[in-house]
Amino acid sequence: MSDYLVIVESPAKAKTIERYLGKKYKVKASMGHVRDLPKSQMGVDIEDQFKPKYITIRGKGDVLKELKTAAKKAKKVYLAADPDREGEAIAWHLAHSLNVDENSQCRVVFNEITKDAIKESFKHPRTINNDLVDAQQARRILDRLVGYNISPLLWKKVKKGLSAGRVQSVAVKMIIDREREIENFKPEEYWSIEASFLKDKEVFEGSFYGVDNKKKELKTEQDVKSIIEKMDDKKFSVEKVNKRERKRNPAKPFTTSSLQQEAARKLNFRAKKTMMVAQQLYEGIDLGKKSGGITGLITYMRTDSTRISDTAKQEAKGYIEEQYGKEFLGNTSKGKKQEGAQDAHEAVRPTSAIRDPKTMKPVLSRDQYRLYKLIWERFLASQMAPAIMDTMTVHLLNNGVEFRATGSKVKFKGFMKVYVEGTDDNKKDENKFLPDLKEGMVVDATEVTPNQHFTQPPPRYTEARLVRTMEEQGIGRPSTFAPTLDTIQRRGYVSIDNKRFIPTELGGIVIDILEEFFPEIIDVDFTVKMEGDLDSIEEGKTEWVQILDTFYSDFHKRLEKAEQEMEKIEIRDEPAGIDCEKCGHEMVYKMGRYGKFLACSNFPECRNTKPILKEIGVKCPKCEEGNVVERKSKKKRTFYGCDRFPDCDFVSWDKPISRPCPKCESLLVEKKNKKETRIQCVNCDYKESIQN
Repeated sequence: MSDYLVIVESPAKAKTIERYLGKKYKVKASMGHVRDLPKSQMGVDIEDQFKPKYITIRGKGDVLKELKTAAKKAKKVYLAADPDREGEAIAWHLAHSLNVDENSQCRVVFNEITKDAIKESFKHPRTINNDLVDAQQARRILDRLVGYNISPLLWKKVKKGLSAGRVQSVAVKMIIDREREIENFKPEEYWSIEASFLKDKEVFEGSFYGVDNKKKELKTEQDVKSIIEKMDDKKFSVEKVNKRERKRNPAKPFTTSSLQQEAARKLNFRAKKTMMVAQQLYEGIDLGKKSGGITGLITYMRTDSTRISDTAKQEAKGYIEEQYGKEFLGNTSKGKKQEGAQDAHEAVRPTSAIRDPKTMKPVLSRDQYRLYKLIWERFLASQMAPAIMDTMTVHLLNNGVEFRATGSKVKFKGFMKVYVEGTDDNKKDENKFLPDLKEGMVVDATEVTPNQHFTQPPPRYTEARLVRTMEEQGIGRPSTFAPTLDTIQRRGYVSIDNKRFIPTELGGIVIDILEEFFPEIIDVDFTVKMEGDLDSIEEGKTEWVQILDTFYSDFHKRLEKAEQEMEKIEIRDEPAGIDCEKCGHEMVYKMGRYGKFLACSNFPECRNTKPILKEIGVKCPKCEEGNVVERKSKKKRTFYGCDRFPDCDFVSWDKPISRPCPKCESLLVEKKNKKETRIQCVNCDYKESIQN
């Protein structure tokens, strides 16, 4: 019999922690929550101060039985769920289910799964934090009140299977508002003038700035003509040269949000995938017996803090000094806490700076390695010295017409030696050199080129942009971003095209209904205030029942009004323009769990359905009868196949193109990466390169 029972959330974590704690400890996993509100009913007694009715989650009976047996045999039970609201709630539910006194020193928390961190955490057990539990419980009940009251209305008035949630509805509204901005956008014309200048056989670029020391906007072609006519010739005098040294500071270590954004930019990871791979790195990777066995490689990945422990800073300092030199050491003073951040635990960082990605690569999968490398580099760079840039701005004059040329070069790389933060607009961070120019010099403009432009609408949201906007506006918390984005796609309220969110007709209908009858549910300010109220509960400043009572008193009145006034909306199926090959009736587009598909309008008499196939204008190279169409795998990866499948089994991950190989007349396919699109033959060594 073990003296102590420790309960964590996942089996992978359990094995690692048991090895660290030794023979007196038995570590078991609860596999997440063991109790929750019932799915078949509201499960909240509104009349009795919103008292929740918790039941054992279906399928968790055996797990709970095993934990109860182990708890009875142990001298003491430690509850070691994750260090956040959800983890605190899991510990509280376990305490109630296993008859553990929640006021005893039964709760253990740790931010990283390393031997030192685990041993230290067991020296300082504490009681269950009921304020954290109340905050989680308030969120859960609040979401249940919204979902289980509005969803049946939507089933009745619009379509079965719909749902409305607090944070997810706000996210859909943001996507719809952006789409309407794009639809209503009216482009405006503007012009620019670019010039190439020559100085001692060195060419550099400059742009029109203004006239007579005043900045001037060029709105029409006539504005451009008047500027060019004003210029005497193509000789420009160097009026002023500004040189200065500029520091560029490193990005802070990752929070949950910034990790999801950067993984989307640099690794093309969806938010859900980022969190899944980060969970694996946090729970532990087998490094082999000589290296310590299963070890957590990163700290807890659900955080809104950029704080770093002094121990981690010192280890990073030693590594930087040894690998790069003292001059690369940064100022590791404490950063300013971000407004609205809970700051419950550290930033996402490697548990040891010494475990560099190159060393870890043999024991990691491709995705684990790429994400670990990103986290490690970001953390190390955050502890390094700023980069120093030499910048130069040159003012060039011709009869009062002013052009400006800017250049910069890296004088000292600093943190850039390890890592540079990505951007949403994919701008390249390159040196832009200017020749050695001095005031009074004369240079020739070899080419002056006017360019017409039109203002562009705001871009659609990518996952990274949406997560960043939600965080900036205070919508949701680190643990909610990825599930929210996943939910709105599964519900069919939005779809993704070219990595950008597009609202569906269904999403628009649901948001219009909510806007009319439940405006606070999709109001950003209301959602932000509610997050603040939940934080206030966590801090012990507010009673959770009071928050729910205030919300429900107004919400209930709106529910009654909606029941009476909401009209039934019929979503008509969109004709597909083709007939059913089985019964001859018209095929229509339907919305299913995984998006749109084709179905017979004669349903239920005819149950014929087909996926929507996108032709790419290429004949099948195998059967020469069918056409190549774009398809999606179960993991949503695009591939190409013959539309005569299963009669023809041609498939290709790479997009075929319509012309044959000029060398051997075999199939040519398109291969893409960030820098270029390459066309190559599947049979011989023929290749073409096209810059993106």
